[in-house]
Formats: sequence, structure tokens, C-alpha cells
Amino acid sequence: MQLTSAEIAAWVGSFLWPLIRIAAVVSVAPVFGSRLLPRRLRLMLALVLTWTMMPLLAPVPAVEPVSPTGVLLTAQQVLIGLSMGFMLRLVFTALEIAGQVIATQMGLGFANLIDPQNGGQLPLLGHFYSLIGTLIFLALNGHLLLLKMLAESFRGLPVASTGLLPDDLWLLVNWASQMFAGAVLIALPAIASLMVVNLAFGVMTRAAPQLNIIAVGFPITLILGLFIVLYSLPAFLPQFERLLDGAFHTTRRLLG
Repeated sequence: MQLTSAEIAAWVGSFLWPLIRIAAVVSVAPVFGSRLLPRRLRLMLALVLTWTMMPLLAPVPAVEPVSPTGVLLTAQQVLIGLSMGFMLRLVFTALEIAGQVIATQMGLGFANLIDPQNGGQLPLLGHFYSLIGTLIFLALNGHLLLLKMLAESFRGLPVASTGLLPDDLWLLVNWASQMFAGAVLIALPAIASLMVVNLAFGVMTRAAPQLNIIAVGFPITLILGLFIVLYSLPAFLPQFERLLDGAFHTTRRLLG
């Protein structure tokens, strides 16, 4: 039995190029790309997903992996995978920013936790909102929808030397700007309520200048802030669903 280099390249490429795209998504996407998961487990997950999706994929061009065209294909698959995961990653970043803004307003800006998912420090409320968002994401089967879109991405953007275009990259940049708007909308009820509390303390300071407003206002602001966060949680779900819908819709446009 004799095998030519073209046949070997076709067999290797049919598994290698999808694996690169899927591994890029797994390394960045929420839940899948968490640092709580060991790298070996994420690599095994990418291998299993690639092996599962191979029968559903379109034929992959036979290209030598070490050739210039192969390097270009690798870069395109990495860019596509990172873009898909980055879309959803921005949604959870918006939650972290919203929690940070609220924590600063209520006096919890100094309370930071080591975020095991990202490997850095995160405000306490930012970690709280991120945890709630992760649970909602799993409850809404967002991880399954992400895997479905990942499989469909090989139809809209098959493995080829022409992947994402400049217009697609601008679409990604425009969606990144929505992260700040989403963070403001999530934190807006708490920000408005805490602003009223701070205005009340300002009136108290003018009425009674001898009152130590720092010693009195800090615990009150902290307690009221916790109640405000508790009662503003029902408004959290619609905004989070809107951000998720926008992320998935933008990803579908990105994938054609």
C-alpha cells in the first residue's frame, strides 16, 4: 500500500484545521475557557468535539500544514475561533464592569477577590454578577447553542485561505463597544438608587456640619447598597438575555 503526500496531507488536514478552530473557541469562550479546567482537559474536549463534528463538516482542501498556504489556513482558523469565543467573553466582561461600578458606588471597591476563571483580581460584586451570569448561561443551554454555532461555522466559513474579511473585523469591533452600554444598563438601577442615597447624605451634611458623615454614611451606604443589589436582580435577567442574544446574533452575522 502506497500513500502519496497529497493523500497524507488530506487526511491530516481534515482533522487538523477543524481542531485548530475548535481549540481556539474552547480556549476563549466562557465556561469552556475557564482556568478552573486544566489545559489537558480542554485539549481533550477540543479533540472530542473535533472527532464528533468531522462527519458533519464539508470537505477540507488538501494543503501541506507547513506550507505558506497551510500557515495562512492556520491563522484564519485561529482568528475565526478566537472571534467566536471573544463575542461571548465580552458579555461576561460587561457583567464584571457593572459589578465593579456598583461596588465603587456603595463602598465595596476595595473588596477584591482572586478570580480563578481569569487569573486576576476582580471586585466582589463583579465576581457575583459573573457567577450569576454563568449559571444563567448554562440554564439557558447557551453552551449547547455555542457548540451548534461552532458546527455551523464550517458551512458559513469553510476551511479556506479566505476567512474573515475587514468588514467582519469591524463588526467585531462595533460589538465590543456594546459591552460598555450593556454594563451601564445592568448597573443603572443600583447607580441611580445609590446616587439618591449620596444626595441625602449631602443634605444631612449641610444641615448638620458637626456630623461625621464618613463614619455614619459608610455602613449605611454599604447596607443599603446590598439591599439595592438584591432588589435590582430581577432587572438583571432581561439585560443579560439581551446581551446574549446580541452576541449570538452578531456571531451568526460574522459567520455568514
